Amino acid sequence: METLQRILKEHTFFVDLPPRHLELVVGCAANARFQGGEFIFHEGEEAEKFYLIREGKVALSISSERRGPLNILTLGEGDILGWSWLFPPYRWKFSAKAIEPTRAFAMDGHCLRDKAELDHELGYELLSRFARIVETRLETMRLQLVNVYQDK
Repeated sequence: METLQRILKEHTFFVDLPPRHLELVVGCAANARFQGGEFIFHEGEEAEKFYLIREGKVALSISSERRGPLNILTLGEGDILGWSWLFPPYRWKFSAKAIEPTRAFAMDGHCLRDKAELDHELGYELLSRFARIVETRLETMRLQLVNVYQDK
C-alpha cells in the first residue's frame, strides 16, 4: 500500500531525512490537484505552502509593467515549487500556474515553521535542502541570462 510517509521518504527532497523528522513533516502534508491553466499562487500573495510536484507541469512567472507576465522557469515531476513560505515577510516572489493537470503534495508552511522552531535540527535540514534548490535555480537563471544577452 502506498502511504504518504513512504512516498515522501522516496522523494529526492526528503531522501535521507532522519525518520523522526520525516514523521514531523508528514503531519504537514496534504494532496493537491490543479487543472491546466489554474493559478497555484500569485506574486505578492501570502506564501503559506510549498509543493512537491508529483506529475504535471507548472510555469513560474514574474510581472513586468511593460511586457506583462514573463515566464522564467517550468517545473515538473519531482521538482519543488516555492520557498517564500520560509522567509519573512512570507510573500510569493513569483506567480505559479499549472500548464497541464498537476498533482502535488502541498506542505503547510506554518506547520513546518512551528515544527522547525521546536526542533532546530529539522529546521537546519529544511534550510540546507532549500538552499541547494535556490542555488540550482540561480545557476539556471544565470545561464538563461547569458544566453539572452550573449547575442546583443
